[in-house]
Amino acid sequence: MRDVRRREVIALLGGAAAAWPIMARAQQRAMPVVGFLHQGALVALNEFRRGLQENGFVEGRNFKIELRWADGNYDRLPALAADLVRHQPAAIAAALLPAAQAVKATTATIPIVFISGSDPIDIGLVTSLNRPSGNVTGVSLFSVPLIAKRLELLHEVIPTAAVVAVLVNPTNPNAEANERGIETAARAIGLRIEFIEASSDRDFEVAFATSRRQAGALLVSADGFYASRRDQLVALAARHAIPTMYFQREFVPLGGLISYGTDTPGMYREAGIYAGRILKGAKPGDLPVLQPTKFELAINLRTARALGVAVPPTLLARADEVIE
Repeated sequence: MRDVRRREVIALLGGAAAAWPIMARAQQRAMPVVGFLHQGALVALNEFRRGLQENGFVEGRNFKIELRWADGNYDRLPALAADLVRHQPAAIAAALLPAAQAVKATTATIPIVFISGSDPIDIGLVTSLNRPSGNVTGVSLFSVPLIAKRLELLHEVIPTAAVVAVLVNPTNPNAEANERGIETAARAIGLRIEFIEASSDRDFEVAFATSRRQAGALLVSADGFYASRRDQLVALAARHAIPTMYFQREFVPLGGLISYGTDTPGMYREAGIYAGRILKGAKPGDLPVLQPTKFELAINLRTARALGVAVPPTLLARADEVIE
């Protein structure tokens, strides 16, 4: 009798052991998926993860991330967005504007959390900041409205530059709005602008050489592709000895002269928090579009000395970060 019972127990244990991989796979399949699409490279991804963790979501434990990025090739975004949608994620984070537009054009039901520098109402991502409609909400980096301030600060650092070159990516949907804003700001302070286009790695060398010949300073417009090429852009600015204003503080520790912009990592963290709230059941339409409250001015004095630039003490006093 004992042997019979022992065989029954062994059979039950064996059946449970055999069933365990099936149960584990079922649990893995049930794990919610968060898509993440970036138009450039996967910058600030750890901050996005941190935002999810603040809502109790740890990658690999109770959710999974599907990552896609276009490396600056914006024409790839529709296919990448469609591929993410096929995974039936619980939410998709999209950075920046071209990625957000591609995802919105692909799905009207999956919740979308965008990260964009443009006015989300003007570009049609949402109809209201306080009560976004449909399946879209997100974070505005406020990049376009900051154009005038960047130009003013650059003029304060290089007051002798009558002409400022502006590096723009013609494939970026923000390009036209950026150019209009820059032209308006330049007229207000009596500067002449020369737009220099670069939309691929091979364009950069010629763009910087042209900027050095035609202008006394350079402004790099906000662009996801440019953010993913920070090292390359900073190195070219040093090689061509042209004082350059950037749109993110992350350029300055690498040797960039000056930057002014939103706390970008912090805004990616906020996007992660929103994605976590959606995983918990919140609807995008109930989550107001977040706008930045913190703007960072960073200056690299080592680079200034190398360029022979005397940064005004009043500007140094206003800086959030000064690299000696």
